[in-house]
Amino acid sequence: MRAIGQDSLGGPEVLKVVEVDRPEPGISEVLIRVHAAGVNPTDRWHRATGGLLGGSPVRLGWDVSGVVEAVGLGVSVFKPGDEVFGMPRLPQAAGTYAEYVTSPARHLARKPAGLSHVEAAALPLAALTAWQSLVDTADVRPGQRVLVHAAAGGVGHLAVQIAKARGAYVVGTARSAKHAFVRALGADEVIDYTQVDFASAVGDIDIVIDTIGGDYGPRSLRTLRGGGIVVSLASPAEAYLASEADKLGLRAGFTIVEPDHAGMKAIAALVEAGQLRAEIDTVLPLEQAAKAHEIGESGRTAGKIVLTVAG
Repeated sequence: MRAIGQDSLGGPEVLKVVEVDRPEPGISEVLIRVHAAGVNPTDRWHRATGGLLGGSPVRLGWDVSGVVEAVGLGVSVFKPGDEVFGMPRLPQAAGTYAEYVTSPARHLARKPAGLSHVEAAALPLAALTAWQSLVDTADVRPGQRVLVHAAAGGVGHLAVQIAKARGAYVVGTARSAKHAFVRALGADEVIDYTQVDFASAVGDIDIVIDTIGGDYGPRSLRTLRGGGIVVSLASPAEAYLASEADKLGLRAGFTIVEPDHAGMKAIAALVEAGQLRAEIDTVLPLEQAAKAHEIGESGRTAGKIVLTVAG
């Protein structure tokens, strides 16, 4: 089968089409014929540094949407022909930039019927990150005030929608050119972080979703009301925020997304209810994975980049 591989760590140019053996599903796994694969910042990080996987080149890609081709021993939730989407194996390599990929069955959910494979492939990693941060970690509730940084980005634009679906009042940060987009997602307020200090412009926040890092964590603590929480998605080095927050009677910490069958089913339910959609910025064929990474590194995208594999 065709897949995207790399012989060395480096820039987008190291990515190339390779021929590899088609995998076989193991116990509790399914084999998916990939129709589309989402491209995420973590893909670019692993391509350049090896990331969480020890510094060696890896088969990239975690977001997938496709059709079950075969099932392994013990799989009862899916059968061949089922359309599925999900985020297999993270933090281990999944390799969804390929014509076929295997996945533990319970790392997937059924693809909503009204969603194309491109739309579905744009959701799993970013939507699960937003869901687990807002719902599992922060326990967002109706009426709470949520601040989402980079609200037009891959995770941010989904976090805005999930928070609104849970009944929250949502404030987003974004450049002025993206304010209309963020408001269309449901944000109640949008702050241009290039023009004003968000920490002075907003207050009484219950939950901050920080996808940026750097000084955004400490500054975000200033926006919180008592008992509030900053959920950092940017770097585990920001664990020091927890002690700073504790001194103020607040909470903060780093979280990393995990494969989540229940979370994927919840995301599918929001999609089917018309409360969640992924904005698609760019769609390219599999063999243009390097170009997809170049576009992602430009920092000018609104929404997600997706690779198409099968028709």
